[in-house]
Amino acid sequence: MNRLPVAAQRFLRYVPYNTQSDSESETVPSSPSIKIFAEALADECAAIGLSDVKINSGCCVTAVLPSNAAGKKIPAVGFIAHTDTSPDAPGNLAEPKIEYSYGGGKIRLNDNVSLTPKMFPHLKNYIGQDIICTDGNALLGADNKAGIASIMTAMEFFLQNKDVPHGKVVIAFTPDEEIGRGTDCFDVKLFGADFAYTVDGGEIGELETESFNAAKASFVINGASVHPGYAKDVMKNAALIAAKMIGAFPRNETPSETENREGFYHLTEVGGDVGRAWFTYIIRDFDAENFALRKKFTEKLTQDINDCYGEGTAVLKIKDEYRNMADVLKNFEYVVTIAERAMKLAGVEPLKRAIRGGTDGARLSFMGLPCPNIFAGGHNFHGPYEYLPVPSLLKSVEVIINIVREVYNG
Repeated sequence: MNRLPVAAQRFLRYVPYNTQSDSESETVPSSPSIKIFAEALADECAAIGLSDVKINSGCCVTAVLPSNAAGKKIPAVGFIAHTDTSPDAPGNLAEPKIEYSYGGGKIRLNDNVSLTPKMFPHLKNYIGQDIICTDGNALLGADNKAGIASIMTAMEFFLQNKDVPHGKVVIAFTPDEEIGRGTDCFDVKLFGADFAYTVDGGEIGELETESFNAAKASFVINGASVHPGYAKDVMKNAALIAAKMIGAFPRNETPSETENREGFYHLTEVGGDVGRAWFTYIIRDFDAENFALRKKFTEKLTQDINDCYGEGTAVLKIKDEYRNMADVLKNFEYVVTIAERAMKLAGVEPLKRAIRGGTDGARLSFMGLPCPNIFAGGHNFHGPYEYLPVPSLLKSVEVIINIVREVYNG
């Protein structure tokens, strides 16, 4: 570990915090471990010399790097990452694996799981580099602890190099982003930035200015359970009705069948029995009109079931989660241009693309804080195949530093 640069060592200190969010929890944050990690980050912010360090009632950590450019009016820029990790895979990674000077072949994570270029061709882009991997049993948490490590390391640079001029920089670490609650307790006005960047992207160079429109569709099926020997014209098997409804969704419009700007329906949960069943879909589309049509499809499907089995058999609840941030960012091209310049100064080719997902920045953009998303360097988020090339993490740090400098230079 000692041969690794500071940003990577910082990231490795964050990994053991099992900060998985919990969509079933009604607490804020959704798991106690997120609060423990947030408190540790607040302590670290104070220790390295940041000012006005706070944790609000929603467990959002904020801190300020004050301007050192007296008499010069400079926009305040923000950087944001999230403290929680995905609930889609185990998060209890005790000790990451470090593949030093990757040779280009298979990376054996454990006896049963390996990273291979055949499965993940982008591994070949990192031959000769140090790569941080999982143990094959749990996710790494680079989404988004790599972003936190990048931001903290960049702030430390300015605190240790006081001769480098800069304007006001504000940072925030939000909870529960993975379950759509990351900005519920975020106060844009108190944050105090004119614009910001989430450091929540993947591979080196990613610059994302467009996101999905997103919603969650939760279905409950109310059946009628009676003895199967006397069920004629009486029983309503909720599990079978749920299966019928799931089978009605377009089979070629799932995450595994779509790419680029194609939307999808994603079944995330299903369960139940004869008397009651439930299932949940997330709905995603870049186009607002197509997104509306997808939601109408779920409403019509619900009504069709009720027409067939009786009103109240199927109950649907749709919750909008976030909107396509491109609708806002198209009016703030200069914010995107600053990031592009910062990447090029770091020798990184910007990969401007639409994110097939969402970030806190999507919601913040509609809350009055223009907020594109930039890379932190990781790959294969939300599972045990996750990995982080160390040079990509270092470039993320450099880009943040360059953004601050570009904002100062105007």
